[in-house]
Amino acid sequence: MSVQGDSSSPEGVVRVSLSRQDGPREDLLVVEEPLAIRVNQRSIAVVLRTPTSLEQDLDLAIGFLVTEGVIDGLDDVAAASHCTDPARPNRQNVVQISLNSGLSEGLHRLERAQRTQFVGSSCGVCGKASMDRVFQCVTPFKERRSLQPDLIYALPHRLRAEQTLFQETGGLHGAGLFTADGDLLFLAEDVGRHNAVDKVIGRAFRAGLLPLGEHILVVSSRAGFEIVQKALMAGIGAVISVGAASSLADELARESRLALYSFVRDGQFNGHSD
Repeated sequence: MSVQGDSSSPEGVVRVSLSRQDGPREDLLVVEEPLAIRVNQRSIAVVLRTPTSLEQDLDLAIGFLVTEGVIDGLDDVAAASHCTDPARPNRQNVVQISLNSGLSEGLHRLERAQRTQFVGSSCGVCGKASMDRVFQCVTPFKERRSLQPDLIYALPHRLRAEQTLFQETGGLHGAGLFTADGDLLFLAEDVGRHNAVDKVIGRAFRAGLLPLGEHILVVSSRAGFEIVQKALMAGIGAVISVGAASSLADELARESRLALYSFVRDGQFNGHSD
């Protein structure tokens, strides 16, 4: 197999020549590269992501800090940018964030978020120093939202229609943030399902929209614990997933009164409520 970049390829994919039974064929593969997230000159995590744009790298890093409980308001962030040190190798894969000095409990929050190893593209919570750190302090919603079945069925199709890189490669997860009326606000694709979620949450945070209690998060993947946790940390009141939910995601959704609808396909879905 030969791998080579091509200016005609979309961002986030590479054009390759693959050997098949009927001879060599050109195809597009998803790019997977590390992104180092540094906060106040301190390494917090290295995630494996799809580099679709410089802005989405910033969205991912900011969204990661939101869903890890490090920041909760625009005033917490003094600056965010890619590394500009010309002497640093692969500086396009490093995002540096400076927090305002007045951020309360800043050091404690950073320690809680710090990962002890690489975060793979299939894992949102592995690498935590302990499982206790996974359970973020969130306030349950006063009541669970109820979405109309027609909307539940429709939104995954709307998400899929906008996943241009998935249509090219078949190898990317998608996450979309929708209004209560079903209008798509932000879309992100990534080799990691949790990265796609962090990207749309980070974009919404940078737009000053958090909390997102009246919005709906739609994911093309399964609904694992980390997806529900990230939604809660952003104040999102409803999650729709194309894939199945896990038992821990179900438990967290029930206890927090988050509206979770999983396995949405073929005119059916699972509703997770008491």
